[in-house]
Amino acid sequence: MKKATGILALLLCFLLLTACGGSPAPAPEEKEGAGGWQAVTLTDQAGREVTIEKEPQQIVSGYYITTSLLIALDKQDSLVGIEAKADTRNIYSLAAPELLELPNVGSAKDFHLEGCIALEPDLVILPLKLADAADALAQLNIPVLLVNPESSQLLEEAITLIAQATGAQERGQALLDYYADKHDELDKLLEGAQEQPTVYLAGNSDMLSTATASMYQDTLITEAGGQNVAAEVQDNYWATISYEQLIAWDPDYIVIVPEAVYTAEDVVNTPQLASLSAVQEGRVYAMPSAFEAWDSPVPSGILGTLWMASLLHPDLYAFSAMQDAAADFYQTFYGFTPDKASLTQ
Repeated sequence: MKKATGILALLLCFLLLTACGGSPAPAPEEKEGAGGWQAVTLTDQAGREVTIEKEPQQIVSGYYITTSLLIALDKQDSLVGIEAKADTRNIYSLAAPELLELPNVGSAKDFHLEGCIALEPDLVILPLKLADAADALAQLNIPVLLVNPESSQLLEEAITLIAQATGAQERGQALLDYYADKHDELDKLLEGAQEQPTVYLAGNSDMLSTATASMYQDTLITEAGGQNVAAEVQDNYWATISYEQLIAWDPDYIVIVPEAVYTAEDVVNTPQLASLSAVQEGRVYAMPSAFEAWDSPVPSGILGTLWMASLLHPDLYAFSAMQDAAADFYQTFYGFTPDKASLTQ
């Protein structure tokens, strides 16, 4: 109740200031800024029309995916606030350590609306879950974009949207071109695949939690020339299964997503899973997590697909090629050269 009262008070103050001598809205001819910025109206991924009158100089990102994207778009210097737990994101330390000193505006579960407003942002970017906060900020004439990059296509839409909103179209197109080139390369290489190995993708909180076809993680498998054994499970989130179900699927590979609370050794040593082909043949792997969680729709998620392809089809796509691609990607879009030794299978 106190938080709601505070928000209402802020809104009331803003309205009073506007009514009692606040600056009038700029005339149409003033919409082009000194740098040649033209006001742009965009439709965000919640279907909201958002007009950005001036080039954003102070941006708040309440979502780790968009914070990472802003680094890739070379807009990190415009950030004045980011999501909570930034110190757990290795990519920030490697590519833009100054972000770790910025105020945090909370998370999707506990967004700090007043703190965001106090940063006086020109643009706020939030996940779809924070639609109510977006509406409150819009009442203060603060432009807010809501994004929902839960598939490869939606991620590319989010990149285009944010690049347009921040004047980084050239950089955004370079990122999209990189994706297209890598997908074309993989498609050509995988034309020679004799089979599509089956894969069980194990979640980070529990080895019996897995991604269904409705999730972004499914694309890591299918675009790498594999089959997701959980594709038919009807669930829009991480689905919980039983040991019996996993044994019935008997996947060729078990892949553990980054930042899991257990290890590949834990899976191998689980008695209930001893009969699995993946266990018996030594095909249980943990996806690398030295930089970012490649199983999530971050800009570097394409590297998760390349890593998976090198795992499932080593005769067609060598692991060394994946390492080279990762080094090139991070150097091009994040300004640092990763240690290839940290990329393992």
